[in-house]
Amino acid sequence: MRRRYYQDIASFAGNHKVLPHNDQSQVTPWTRSRIRWFPVTCSEIKPCRGLRRSSGPFKIVCVLVAALLAAALSSSTIHAQKGAGSRPIPDKPNLGALGDRINSNTIAIVSGNINATYLTIAYDLSAVLDDGDNFRVLPVIGKGGGQNIRDVRFLKGVDLGITQSILLNTARRTNELGPLADKLVYIAKLFNEEMHVVVRADSGITSLEQLSGKKVNFSDVGSGTQLSVRDIFARLDIQAEEINVGQADAFEMLKKGDIAATINIAGKPTAAMGKLKVEEGFRFLRIPFPKQLQEDYLPATLTKEDYPGMVPAGQEIDTIAVGAVLFAFNWPKGSDRYRRIENFVNHFFPKLAEFQKAPRHPKWRETNLAATLPGWTRFEGAEQWLQRNRQPAIAGVRDQFNQFLADRGGVSPVPGTQADRERLFQEFVKWNQARDRR
Repeated sequence: MRRRYYQDIASFAGNHKVLPHNDQSQVTPWTRSRIRWFPVTCSEIKPCRGLRRSSGPFKIVCVLVAALLAAALSSSTIHAQKGAGSRPIPDKPNLGALGDRINSNTIAIVSGNINATYLTIAYDLSAVLDDGDNFRVLPVIGKGGGQNIRDVRFLKGVDLGITQSILLNTARRTNELGPLADKLVYIAKLFNEEMHVVVRADSGITSLEQLSGKKVNFSDVGSGTQLSVRDIFARLDIQAEEINVGQADAFEMLKKGDIAATINIAGKPTAAMGKLKVEEGFRFLRIPFPKQLQEDYLPATLTKEDYPGMVPAGQEIDTIAVGAVLFAFNWPKGSDRYRRIENFVNHFFPKLAEFQKAPRHPKWRETNLAATLPGWTRFEGAEQWLQRNRQPAIAGVRDQFNQFLADRGGVSPVPGTQADRERLFQEFVKWNQARDRR
């Protein structure tokens, strides 16, 4: 009888696929260092008592030995594959001149989910700025402002993102992601994001304070809504029971009475909120502008023009808002990634007027490229563009603002508080929008 070898693999046996017993091609050094080999002939294996020879005990035992051997080989293979999987995936080879041009002229921007204003804004950037293989903006569906900061800071291939200004400040203050002052820069302040709080029309809830002790949807985990609502409720000492689901699921839960409210902080009009109707039993909750919020938030309103199915004609729903920011990773000047962001700025800034026309999102009309973000550094390429083009841009805005003040009867253009200035700016935006519709 030919001598065979098998492994002492009692500690490795399990539910593994069977490999040929004489195939040692997949036995790795990891396996050899943990097993011992010794010779045995199948003739040395005694038949089990109680088995009839006609049932083939010799063959049964040999098959079992082969199966155990296969299990050990399979286990070592899986271990080796896991180790290989942890290595970086290599780049696509031999892309050629076309592939190199496409890659060097494409920049990715992480946005929001399919119902979020962020994704619409990112799509607008793509629709207006794309120039075939010469320049392309690649919108990436994201989870919201909080996760977007993480993605721009750490995720390979993502250079741009949209988030809320207060979330940038919070991330820097907590140092959760490490020092950020020299890692992130802003491109421009974009627009304000309004707080939408939806309750059942028959709930009897008339204030945020009444949500204490009740189950409230803070939107998706990692979203700007979740993190900002946590901050707002903490400042107002509202202790609600937080859940985290998408708005579509939240509306169904609200209908059933499973939750007391659902909240979404996004630039109006949002796709999710635009589907709601008073007749279906929903209602917006009015949000005051208390002193605890005035340092970092802004006053805002929801109107019938924003949500025809939810706001009666001639009425406004008071709420609050926070600023949205387009930001980037702070690549070293002169690097390829820095060049891509600079290329994006040189395509985007000169075409702002194109974004402020239909069918682009109405929030673009609030964008002021010259507006600053206190405490943060603007991307150098963006700052240089503004310096080169500041006078024409400022002159145009100043002419519009002076005309706005004249139409209002000469109200002082320099109100005292930040809230007063923001109210005046919002009136200016509405005036500008009404003028565009004429």
